[in-house]
Amino acid sequence: MFGPGSVSKVGLLARETGMSRVLLVTDPGIVAAGHAQRVQNCLNEVGVTTVLYDRVRENPSTVDVDDCLKAAREAAIDGFIGLGGGSSMDTAKGCNFLLTNGGKMEDYWGIGKARLPMLPLIAIPTTAGTGSECQSFAIISQEETHNKMACGDPKAAARIAILDPSLTISQPPRVTACTGIDALAHALETAVTTRRNPLSMLFSHKAFDLCINNLGKVWKNPVDVEARGKMLLGAAFAGTAIENSMLGAVHAAANPLTAHFSIVHGEAVGLMLPHVIRFNAQIPAVAEAYAELALGGGIVFQKETAGDAVRALIASVENLLELVGLTADLNRFGITEAEIPMLAAEAAKQWTGNFNPRPVTATDFQAIYRAALNTP
Repeated sequence: MFGPGSVSKVGLLARETGMSRVLLVTDPGIVAAGHAQRVQNCLNEVGVTTVLYDRVRENPSTVDVDDCLKAAREAAIDGFIGLGGGSSMDTAKGCNFLLTNGGKMEDYWGIGKARLPMLPLIAIPTTAGTGSECQSFAIISQEETHNKMACGDPKAAARIAILDPSLTISQPPRVTACTGIDALAHALETAVTTRRNPLSMLFSHKAFDLCINNLGKVWKNPVDVEARGKMLLGAAFAGTAIENSMLGAVHAAANPLTAHFSIVHGEAVGLMLPHVIRFNAQIPAVAEAYAELALGGGIVFQKETAGDAVRALIASVENLLELVGLTADLNRFGITEAEIPMLAAEAAKQWTGNFNPRPVTATDFQAIYRAALNTP
């Protein structure tokens, strides 16, 4: 459901899905912004009991899921509401796996490993970023190794996604930047993966058009609800594309940066995005795919060659990164040449790299990281 004020329907929607006692999974910032209370009020008005779990952390780990699981068991719930960014929705999904099917998160690493039905979930994003509201995956890190586990099952997908752009206005500017770039990267990656298909391409192209043309508007005017709404739709459409075509080398390269240097995911993705586009575009068919995105997003015109279109696409992405303040190179984070082999080795083991349109090895990742290192 989409539109300003649509969150007010959450109570009736919860009742329609059979919920009577729900766990509202969110984070302290969303509580402070008043969004959690607003959702609770809507639920209370229709007689749905709400138990608040507000201890979600960024990049949730197995420890976070276990903590949420304890709260869910004590509350004897029959449904989940994930309110916030991707971390809130992922924590709710991860908890749902364990509450309904038992075991530990590692048991669900992969696709389709839940044997039993799962409780209904309503997802309410307050950021235009991950698109988790339209995916069946929970991305949970192992507490000890920091490895990100993609735990997916159709039963884990939200029954309902409520896209209310008014909820995104309270985002701090940096959150707007990082989540918006993440959504843009999702659109760009899903459009070229080896798993792309006609359905995913529809969502990838629409998501790219929405994100590339509205993130700058939101950045310049944070209360532009129309642009906020287009970004929220773009993120959701990109999430739907991921569900049907997976991701690629950008996310494979970004994850080790987050694990070892605590670089926020969206910023890590932004650091790697232009360099992976250049790497992938060496294959003519992939360059054509990028050119189609550039054409659809109004970056180039039909007369442009694929090479010109790719260069214009990269320039557009880099200009947007600069506008929102995410142009720093890897040096800024204390990363040196010495760390590149380790980062590349880990990037080569990331699941998403398997779907990159150009085969990418640890040696290739070293070259990509060196390009982002920007050393003289």
